[in-house]
Amino acid sequence: MFRVSRLTDYATVVMTCIAAHPGDVLSTAQIAEEAHLELPTVSKLLKSLGHAGLVDSFRGVNGGYRLARPAQQISLADIVEAIEGPLGMTECTLSEGQCDREAQCSVRGSWQRINHVLDNALRTMSLADMLRPVAPPATASAALTELKGRTAS
Repeated sequence: MFRVSRLTDYATVVMTCIAAHPGDVLSTAQIAEEAHLELPTVSKLLKSLGHAGLVDSFRGVNGGYRLARPAQQISLADIVEAIEGPLGMTECTLSEGQCDREAQCSVRGSWQRINHVLDNALRTMSLADMLRPVAPPATASAALTELKGRTAS
């Protein structure tokens, strides 16, 4: 099964928590409580998100974290890359020369196409979009149709 890591999932929860309080500076403890996550996990995530330039940190009695830019300007890809690194379904979708079988590979182009669709979907979905409730698609084909519609625009 292909899926994002638990930490990446938690990072989106942390970021949506912060985004739900635009302009406010939230303490790590406030974020952990609201997100229902352990304090050490939230601290670790905030450090990575800060290094990626997605959150700003403030020291002192009233210190904490807030978004570094508006939620509409932060894509889901930004969050995933902050935790996971570059987006790539396979090694060859990240860069050439990573696989000994690259020259005779018959599926490389297909994986690159799939990677492109996924990359576009994650770059199209903003943190602000993640705050909006969405009804789940009725079927997998409906989800694919919605995804194609997002990446076409």
